Amino acid sequence: MSLWQPWSLRELVEELATGRTTAAAALERSRARIRETEPEVRAWVVQDPAPDVASATGPLGGVPLGVKDIIDVAGFPTRCGSQLRADAAAAGADAAIVNAWRAAGAVPAGKTVTTEFAYFSPGPTTNPAVPGHTPGGSSSGSAAAVAAGQVPLAVGSQTAGSVTRPASYCAVASLVMSHGRYPVDGVVGLSPNLDSHGYYAAGVSDLAVAWSALTATPSAALEKARPGRVLLWTAEPIGVVDDDMGEAVETVRKRLTEAGAVVDDFPEEQLVAEVTAAQPVVMAYEAARERAEELSAAGRLSEPLAQLLRTGAATADGDYATARRTIAAASARITDLLMSYDAIVGPAAPGAAPAGLSATGDPALSRAWQALGLPVVTVPGLRNAAGLPLGIQAVGRWRGEDALLATGGWIESALS
Repeated sequence: MSLWQPWSLRELVEELATGRTTAAAALERSRARIRETEPEVRAWVVQDPAPDVASATGPLGGVPLGVKDIIDVAGFPTRCGSQLRADAAAAGADAAIVNAWRAAGAVPAGKTVTTEFAYFSPGPTTNPAVPGHTPGGSSSGSAAAVAAGQVPLAVGSQTAGSVTRPASYCAVASLVMSHGRYPVDGVVGLSPNLDSHGYYAAGVSDLAVAWSALTATPSAALEKARPGRVLLWTAEPIGVVDDDMGEAVETVRKRLTEAGAVVDDFPEEQLVAEVTAAQPVVMAYEAARERAEELSAAGRLSEPLAQLLRTGAATADGDYATARRTIAAASARITDLLMSYDAIVGPAAPGAAPAGLSATGDPALSRAWQALGLPVVTVPGLRNAAGLPLGIQAVGRWRGEDALLATGGWIESALS
């Protein structure tokens, strides 16, 4: 049995709309796949024993949805992957983003595994695309649940690389929304200036179906009929990209050019490296204040999270202000560049998913784009010689998700 069997949201929504299946049948398919694969994948913290798919309204029509366990779902505790929350009471209301997905017709099927408070300490989840390798983090369970075909749609969050990296490792697509696109009410966050919503689906066309439903965007606005203009970012100055991913980036250059795109070299590699270095300063400083209660109980936290909070508490106000200025200056330059291009395209992770489940990989290649608050689509499809997934990320203009999804879909077709 293959664990990696992503379930197309686009196909399911078409089947629901035409009456070829029902919401109840989709839920049973989800439950059957969870029963079959969950003993090995371990993507779920808790499943809803009786989700109300029958009364779901909206264009998604009762699609089962996974929800990362830092996000409130009414009736279920939000445990954040931490022993500090082992006895948490059930949430009294949905988070704002869950309300939005319900309005679109999705129905939460349960809570998915997260690293502790969405930082580095992993849960038990394995990577369905490469069992025994990390699925990435912190949205580990949501990425794995989609990759395994347990649900066709799952939500996560990103503060550094918590959506993009798992998508790259698990060979699925993801969208990180622009910072501030939806409220974060009901989400246990780390960094107000960095936390963003995201979600996973099998491919970019599936992301587009979900976005159309969530935002009432006409589907035609998410389709790109012409070759694009992109900037190719290698991330070379950051110094983490391995040979396999470097070759994948050159494959992207070749295939997009052959498909008719204008592919220019990204001229601000060093600037992005500077923002990459500034992001952890902002993250640690804000996390120490956002999670001050947890800092006081650091002896009961995983060491990576305790160290983050201690580092943030010791960070000088001036260092934080300097990091914020670095990000603001870069934002103006990147915004100007994106006026002439559809996207910045480059590696979504340093390489393939590392072996073992004791760590979640390096988020370095998402840090800058997260600091800048830009939307990011992860495009699956490429693999190394050993068959391990290598994701590509496309970065768009702030609040430019419509255009970015169209470009991401075109890139996906060019790479297939």
